[in-house]
Amino acid sequence: MSTEWEKVLWKRQDHPDNHIVPGSFLSSLKKNANFRPYTYWPVVLLSCAITQHVATIFIFVSVFVRLKENYLDPHTLVWISVCCFFAGYLSWELLDRTGAGREHRRANRVKAAKSSILIFLALMSLSPVLRTLTAATSSDSIWALSATLFGVNALLADYSAISLGGEVHERLTSVLSMNAAISASVVLASRLANDLAVFALILFSVQAFALFPRLRHRLGLCPSTLRLAFTAVLFAVSILITGSLSRTVTWIYAAVQLGVTFLAPAVLVWAQKFKNEIRGPWDVAIPKVNC
Repeated sequence: MSTEWEKVLWKRQDHPDNHIVPGSFLSSLKKNANFRPYTYWPVVLLSCAITQHVATIFIFVSVFVRLKENYLDPHTLVWISVCCFFAGYLSWELLDRTGAGREHRRANRVKAAKSSILIFLALMSLSPVLRTLTAATSSDSIWALSATLFGVNALLADYSAISLGGEVHERLTSVLSMNAAISASVVLASRLANDLAVFALILFSVQAFALFPRLRHRLGLCPSTLRLAFTAVLFAVSILITGSLSRTVTWIYAAVQLGVTFLAPAVLVWAQKFKNEIRGPWDVAIPKVNC
């Protein structure tokens, strides 16, 4: 007496291994089982983090050009950096009121104050060394190296928001991204004329590429209107700073930013209709590893 057929290979049955129930061929296949379709405006909102980061890079490069051409006084840049630091720290404190407790915030304030003083003194002492770091290297090599490092910084940057718990978990890619940006800042600063200009540029780069990404992660938990407004302001500032140096570069930069923010999400939403992932009961199980 034959038993009921089961779709397993490990069990000896009366039917051959390639047996199937009539009418059930490919009936268990699933198309795009785990696919979640995207909509346009939420993707545009997620791309704001990329827009902000690219704007930061162009603002930094514009500041470097102004220092190199003596359009910007290094004393002014130092004061701008100090004001930006206190403005960012105040914003962090306002956003952190819903997170950790009072004692934890007090410990963070003391830690931030110590770190800020140490970084300030270290940059002041290292400025003469950094100014002569690439004295034997041609400027063309410096421009190519800095462009490559900024490209690595943009590709490896962490554009996600922090968790609701308020903790920032550093990824290896984000650390490499920050190191690439600081390295690019150092080689660019070595082309400046005096120690104060080197100190001002490196201080500005630490805020732009080490501190600002953490604030950007925290802003990812804010309402969408606030994130859009902050992105628009940062983009406008970058356009104003870059536009006074080169109109051609400004038009190219604006086209890239608008393409990343509005065109790329549209292409992603349009390309969803071509997704065709087929899964069936015979597929290999995908392990889920808790990171």
